[in-house]
Amino acid sequence: MTYLLALDQGTSSSRSIVFDAQGHAVAMSQKELTQHYPQPGWVEHDALEIWRSQLATAQEALQKAGISATQVRALGITNQRETTVVWDRVTGQPIHHAIVWQDRRAEPACAALRAQGLADTIRAKTGLVVDAYFSGTKLKWLLDNVPGVRARAENGELAFGTIDSWLIWCLTEGKVHATDVSNASRTMLFNVHTNAWDEELLRALDIPKALMPSVRPSSALYGETAASVLGGAIPIGGVAGDQQSALFGQACFSAGMAKNTYGTGCFMLMHTGDKFQTSGNGLLTTSAAQVGLAPEYALEGSVFVGGAVVQWLRDGLNAIKGSNEVQSLAQSVPDSGGVIVVPAFTGLGAPYWQPDARGTITGLTRGSTLAHIARAALESIAYQSAALLQAMSRDAVQAGAMAVTELRVDGGACVNDLLMQFQADLLGIPVVRPQVTETTALGAAYLAGLATGVYSGTAELSGQWRAERRFLPTMPRNRALELMQQWEHAVRQATAA
Repeated sequence: MTYLLALDQGTSSSRSIVFDAQGHAVAMSQKELTQHYPQPGWVEHDALEIWRSQLATAQEALQKAGISATQVRALGITNQRETTVVWDRVTGQPIHHAIVWQDRRAEPACAALRAQGLADTIRAKTGLVVDAYFSGTKLKWLLDNVPGVRARAENGELAFGTIDSWLIWCLTEGKVHATDVSNASRTMLFNVHTNAWDEELLRALDIPKALMPSVRPSSALYGETAASVLGGAIPIGGVAGDQQSALFGQACFSAGMAKNTYGTGCFMLMHTGDKFQTSGNGLLTTSAAQVGLAPEYALEGSVFVGGAVVQWLRDGLNAIKGSNEVQSLAQSVPDSGGVIVVPAFTGLGAPYWQPDARGTITGLTRGSTLAHIARAALESIAYQSAALLQAMSRDAVQAGAMAVTELRVDGGACVNDLLMQFQADLLGIPVVRPQVTETTALGAAYLAGLATGVYSGTAELSGQWRAERRFLPTMPRNRALELMQQWEHAVRQATAA
């Protein structure tokens, strides 16, 4: 048997999954991660806890699979993106907690970049909007605010990395300091046209180049794990940020193919091939997971509150005892009875970009019940995702490309049949759920397998992808358009001053 090990380091937990060559999960281990909130708007992780938890799950997954490290052909890494770590090159000790992607402390640095008129330059070079979400201004904050760090960075004593780089460093015991193009593209420091760190952007943020990792394709030989780490040397062959990894795991390898991950938030990516396309509809351009040296791109949109709305029903409203109860409660009524929930608890992401929006419930009548609100909350996930796909389709048509013809889905909430059917009805295209929904980890495993000759190419991986269920639209298009208009009206009310 051929085995691949995927390390999936997420915001709330570290997981490891052993896959066979056919893409089936053989064994899995998961450990929760401590969240640190030192001030309002600040979110941190302990990078050493990330490493210890990731190592423990890898060891446990191998044990559960009943195999040793010597039986693993390759290891792949996928990770929470934008989270920023700086550590000592000699001791391997982090100089500060990791600053998590959700953290907003770097907004003043972003405001300064906008004031300098750099927003258009950054958009043209990186595909990103200037926002504290990305790693570059987090790194600047560490250099400017942790005593002694800037001088040590300029002396070449420190290393910067996103979580993938940190794990590679730890796995190789400091021999390799590297990242892949998909993670690099989320830093606001990486030129996605040249696939290199951009000197102008490094200067603009006053970041010493000595800090930066080398950048490689997502499928490449990064080195081997130190034999002492997992009981044997394993080639590290695949690295990709979680959303690009999921796009790869869904076998979306060509322009026009799209996936949506339904997690705490929702992340939709559409592959645009070798074409760098700036969105006219509120989306980001990002590097897709890359097998060769040639750049590949994707359009991306993020929904801040997806599955988290179900947690709100459980913990905020006490409407359900467990998240698994939401479908039965929602199905106890034939529809939402005109109720619309806009879960803008932390503002609205793409395509609206309204950070000041706040959650609203509209359409309430005397006959509205908790079941109607639960159904409307569930439907809000589909409405927000439909708005994203409509934006992507408009971008595709404006670029002279075909609109998306099906949406591949993954993530925890994609098991909800009611939600997936409503999603297909709103979109008017099939929504396709694969047999293997662990597509983020699977993408990392596939990238590692390609680099080590387990697979001949992406055509073989496309042939391996299997649908578990196709949800076909049944709602008349005029009714779906009417519902989307009602949704947009509710969004306008949520964003009204």
